[in-house]
Formats: sequence, structure tokens, C-alpha cells
Amino acid sequence: MARGGGDSGAAPSAASPTAAASPSAPSPAGTAAPSTGSPSSAAPSNPSGRYDPADYAAPVRRYAAEAGVNPQLLMAILYNESYKPHDPELERAWQRSKPDASFGIANMHRAAFDDTKPGRPFAARQWEELPDDRNLAVQAAAWHLHDLAAQLPAHPSAPLNQDELLALGYNAGAGNMLAFARGVRIGPQAQSYLDRLHDNWAKSGTAVQ
Repeated sequence: MARGGGDSGAAPSAASPTAAASPSAPSPAGTAAPSTGSPSSAAPSNPSGRYDPADYAAPVRRYAAEAGVNPQLLMAILYNESYKPHDPELERAWQRSKPDASFGIANMHRAAFDDTKPGRPFAARQWEELPDDRNLAVQAAAWHLHDLAAQLPAHPSAPLNQDELLALGYNAGAGNMLAFARGVRIGPQAQSYLDRLHDNWAKSGTAVQ
């Protein structure tokens, strides 16, 4: 699981995000753009100061393309996961009191990171680096979405599109995602995550254009 979401209760929202066209616009001013070197050797991106997911549009576009996922979905997930402060010291303090806490701006758990990284450009990196390197957090989230997409059936029976199912998989885990794809009703926590995805969808598309 990327985070610990709910898995029982209300039916999904009728609103559905739609796939975005391949973006090509430059990132907004003040972005923390990724290094031009290999991701495994890149200098950590600056984790301090004000955090706005849109500031990371450049790495979102880059790593979404690298992993073959929808950049609008990746950006919307960053917005969904921006509910808590992403200061490295605060994250580590929280993790010391709650060892199963997630790290980085994409709120990834250790197991999800370690399952995702083998054979990837960041295979030599460690989960503990996520709070200090936001580009690594974006890259890992992109590849995690790629791996979730590979598990989806070709023709899900659920009234949800692929982006919605992948977002639910990111939040609630692959097992729950596959259950939702078979038509199992989603629970209140997963529904809340999906509602936030819908709320963040338009501005995420604008951010990655």
C-alpha cells in the first residue's frame, strides 16, 4: 500500500477524471526541476519552504513520461497527498512516533517504495531519502502507478475509469483496487480520496500543461 486507505461503504462518485493529452508546456516559475543527470545520482531537490504540488510540474511530466502514466493523475495524487506538512524534520519526527508512517510528498510507505524500485532508475536509492528529495518521491510514485496499472484487468466491470482505479490503488492498495475493478463498492475513506481526486483534477491538468 502507498498509504492506508479505507475499503468499505459508499458507492463511487459519478464524476470521473479524464485522461490528459501529453503535456509540453514549461514548468511554473520557481519549480524544483529535476537534474539533467541520472535520477539515482541527482542532487536532492530542495525540500524546504512553501510547498505547492504545481511547483513540481516539471518532474511530474518527466517521470510520468518515464513510467508511462498520466501526468495529470500523478499531479492530482500529489495534491491529494498535500494535506500534511512535508518538512523533512517533521516527517521524521512523526515517523519516530508512528513507525509505519509514510514519507515524502507522495506519502509513500517503505514497503511500496521497496517493491517498486527493483530494476528502476532509482533502484539504488533508499526510502529514507524521500523527505529530502522531492523529485525522487515523484519518480517513485510514477513507477508505483505504472506497476498498479499493470495489474488492472483489460476490461474492469466497475463504473470507474483507469485513472480513478489507479488513484484508489495508490491510496488503498492493489488488492482493494482489483476488488473495486470487479465492482466491489468502495468504502467511505476510499470515497473521500476519490472525491478529493475529482476536486483536484482540473487544477492538476492546468499545472502539467
